[in-house]
Amino acid sequence: MIPALMPNYKRADLAFEQGEGVWLTATNGRRYLDFGAGIAVSSLGHAHPKLVKAIADQAAKVMHVSNLYRIPEGERLAETLVENTFADSVLFCNSGAEANEGMAKLMRRAQFENGHPERTRILCFNGAFHGRTLAMISATGNPAYQKGFGPVVEGFDHAPFSNSNTLRAAITPETAGIIVEPVQGESGIKPATKEFMAALRAVCDEYGLYLGFDEVQTGVGRTGKLFAHEWYGVKPDVISVAKGLGGGFPIGAVLATEALAKHLTPGTHGTTFGGNPLACSAGLTVLGEILSPGFLEQVRRVGDAFGVMLEDVVRRSGGIFDGVRGIGLMRGLHCVPPVGEVVAAVLDQQLLTVTAGDNVLRLVPPLIVTEDDCREACERLVKAAQILAAETADKQEKVS
Repeated sequence: MIPALMPNYKRADLAFEQGEGVWLTATNGRRYLDFGAGIAVSSLGHAHPKLVKAIADQAAKVMHVSNLYRIPEGERLAETLVENTFADSVLFCNSGAEANEGMAKLMRRAQFENGHPERTRILCFNGAFHGRTLAMISATGNPAYQKGFGPVVEGFDHAPFSNSNTLRAAITPETAGIIVEPVQGESGIKPATKEFMAALRAVCDEYGLYLGFDEVQTGVGRTGKLFAHEWYGVKPDVISVAKGLGGGFPIGAVLATEALAKHLTPGTHGTTFGGNPLACSAGLTVLGEILSPGFLEQVRRVGDAFGVMLEDVVRRSGGIFDGVRGIGLMRGLHCVPPVGEVVAAVLDQQLLTVTAGDNVLRLVPPLIVTEDDCREACERLVKAAQILAAETADKQEKVS
């Protein structure tokens, strides 16, 4: 018989009952070092005292009222985001896919209001991942995510990622804007080049298009800057945010300049839960910690050190890993054997990781991680790799 939970996820036979910092304790009593962070979500780690208190205090007051009324917590969170970014205005929602939907709608609406109703198409890039809604699997463009869900949603085109030479040829008179991940996460931790990002801005300025960055995974300090586009010196018109913003509590956001945001007037878009008092209280606490003096500098220091440590992991891995990717605390190890085998071996060493495309092991620990934590994770990676390499050699010897 089918289980009560739909069989949508391939879950490890592991459940957690307690967390503290970068550690999770399973129901079997074993402690795991968490370098997956709920897929780059638990930005302040587990059971962070300030976040726990903020959520508990707000829950005891009011959790939800809907957007029929003012929400002071949302106003304060929006003001904080505006003060610390390029944006003039913020729309709250519940997830990364919703934020990307909002970004696409905002681009189309602004073009319509500016006298270009024909500009409805969004240019995305090969290898992208923008979410699992019907529109966003079309924006993503991966046939594996689209199979069985009928015709793709019209209006999304694709071009090679980080390739400036093919960019202009992908623009049409119907193009409204461009959406890009500064670092493609799901497809294998692939950063865009500075030249490509500069070319995107130049093309958008030349053709009157809007430039949108999907910062769902790269944002809120993950790369060592509040948002990854800051590394490139390129100002977007709009970005999508989610994952780390709530530290584990669901919240998403669309940040935009006034030129776009002014067109999202009452009745044009909406959400029942988006930006409710509880979610925004969580977001305020997370953002307060990340913007506190020295926090992002520490992420950069630890992230740089982690990258060097991972190069050593590759050298000591017995041929299991052959390269390091990424920036800050968004890292990937390219695997030689199937990444699923590597994840299982690493899990045996009580280290939690995440798979990514292109046979990459993704490492996205909480942003509070220390260099000592990273060293411990690397030792577990090496041990797992060496065991896997020995097992592989034994199998090959038996076959021969």
